[in-house]
Amino acid sequence: MPNIPHTFALALAVSLFVAVIGLLVLRVLRGRSVTAHIVVILFVTVLSVLAGVLSSAMAMFISDHDVHVLLIVIGTAATVSLAVGLWAGRRLARASMWAAEARERERTAEARRRELVAWVSHDLRTPLAGLRAMAEALDDGVVDDPETIAEYHRRISIEADRMAGLVDDLFELSRINAGALRLAIADVPLGELVSDAIASASPLAAAERISIVAEPTAGWPVVRGSVPELARVVDNLIRNAIHYTPPDGTVTVTGGQDDDGDGWLAVSDTCGGIPDADLPRVFDVAFRGTPARTPARGAGGGLGLAIVQGLVEAQHGSVAASNVGEGCRFVVRLPTAAGRPARAGTGHPAAPATAG
Repeated sequence: MPNIPHTFALALAVSLFVAVIGLLVLRVLRGRSVTAHIVVILFVTVLSVLAGVLSSAMAMFISDHDVHVLLIVIGTAATVSLAVGLWAGRRLARASMWAAEARERERTAEARRRELVAWVSHDLRTPLAGLRAMAEALDDGVVDDPETIAEYHRRISIEADRMAGLVDDLFELSRINAGALRLAIADVPLGELVSDAIASASPLAAAERISIVAEPTAGWPVVRGSVPELARVVDNLIRNAIHYTPPDGTVTVTGGQDDDGDGWLAVSDTCGGIPDADLPRVFDVAFRGTPARTPARGAGGGLGLAIVQGLVEAQHGSVAASNVGEGCRFVVRLPTAAGRPARAGTGHPAAPATAG
């Protein structure tokens, strides 16, 4: 019978041989899933034990009966070990993937927070500087003629309103990102929201010499959503279209129901289109699509479309943007109320590429 050092050396050599093969297999599988690596490691571990035991048993000239019993015991233990290890490995792989995705989401959110702080800091600093200069001029008596004083007061009021709107947008966006929205979901006639939004935006459009064209809204679909949030979505889209449409341009509002039953609302403009490279980013926080940080005529802090996306997705809908004709189009899709179909013949929106 071989002595103990010889048996130890034999078992060690066989086990190391299996381990080296396992390492080579892991090298070939580099870049594959975590589960695949865990399976290989489990098999290498079990096979190393099995090879070491069998080689030692054969060298010790154990009887066939004892070898068979040993194989049964090792095989049973190996099967249970592999099953438990595979189950635990799959859970570990899922947890690892979730953790990686969570870290990536956290990094993305942090990058967006930094970008938002940079944009908002500029948007607040600029009007604050103007407000301070005008207030000091009024306090120091630098301006004393009634017309200039009245103009300063008017501009102070405009900048204060704009800053208040920016703060409101920030608050709404923080509620969306924090998951703090409390939605009262109900059946909402989409046509009524569109009529109210157009009536509210008409003075702004008239001041900019922009026409708002809308389909008759009486037969529009009834969707499932929250009235205040949907009203803000429609208002933001229409005002965004007005802000970026040149004078004498047109903003068109249409709506209907898809063949699959979803209701849709489309807002199109004649802004000249969005660069293809910017289309995927139009819903990013504080993205305006131009190098200049100073807002365009009447534009907000670059938060309106981000708010639209957040509110729509919170109501199980979707929003997308694309270039169409002389401008772009934004299309919002929402689930419709059961048993409340749209008027006949609405079908899909013209130019299915949603956006603008």
